[in-house]
Amino acid sequence: MTALSDSYEAKRKDSEMQDYPVLASATIYKGGMVVDKGDGYASAGIYGSGYKLLGVAVENGDNSDGDNGDVWVRVYKTGSYVFTKPDAAQTDVSTLVYVADDQTVGSSTTNSVEAGYVVEYLTSTTVRVRIDKVVQ
Repeated sequence: MTALSDSYEAKRKDSEMQDYPVLASATIYKGGMVVDKGDGYASAGIYGSGYKLLGVAVENGDNSDGDNGDVWVRVYKTGSYVFTKPDAAQTDVSTLVYVADDQTVGSSTTNSVEAGYVVEYLTSTTVRVRIDKVVQ
């Protein structure tokens, strides 16, 4: 491939939302965190070695009876969202939190799948997390 020598239409696409094929046998719920387990398919948020946060589901994606990619799910790539965080405290604000499951974040997990930064303490069990800096 050579460098440009003339104008090029790079076909910009708004990246606030992105569609992903859903992993076989996976069910993703609206409002839940969505991860890529390293295979290029969307799955409900959970931590595991090499997993990456894709974003937060805009809609349900039920591929429980399908093969890889039979169903697609739309995912938010930006914004802040309310998630459960056991033992949440005001001191969590501005700290990086990690995916525990599709609706729960923690200060640490075994494989440290980044969920985002706490931007607001809400209750002793909920925080608002901004995902922009960690989504893939």
